Amino acid sequence: MQDNAKLWCVLIPCSSTETWAVPQNCLAEIVTLQTDAVLPPDQMNWREHTVPLLDLGREDDSQWQQPSRDAGLVAVFLGLKGEGCEYWGVAIRGQGLKVVALQPEEVEEVAEGVRDYASAAFMFNGVLCQVPDLDSFQKKVAVRQMVA
Repeated sequence: MQDNAKLWCVLIPCSSTETWAVPQNCLAEIVTLQTDAVLPPDQMNWREHTVPLLDLGREDDSQWQQPSRDAGLVAVFLGLKGEGCEYWGVAIRGQGLKVVALQPEEVEEVAEGVRDYASAAFMFNGVLCQVPDLDSFQKKVAVRQMVA
């Protein structure tokens, strides 16, 4: 990262072991989905669009639905044109959703722990953050949507 440069991003907890770091401008909205279901649905209706959802935390114990609110959170991403879906979403699980201004001295780039779907990873305030390849995820979501 450049000295004296802040990089604003959104940290999205996707499971008990996965936190994504994404630029604000790739997100359409963080949605509160009213439901009493413990697991997020495979898709949701949002602003007159059917939005397919990924759930990276289905296999662990991280909480999606907030019982006190009968709701769960979903990060809706802007899709790339021509890639099969205009929007797609990721279930937000657990705690730690926030917008941060990353300062170079607060970020430690890491080589180990980078997931196969990520272009990079770094430590920030003790949390391993993955920078996901959003284009690849969109393509996977679009393929899954065509098969369903």
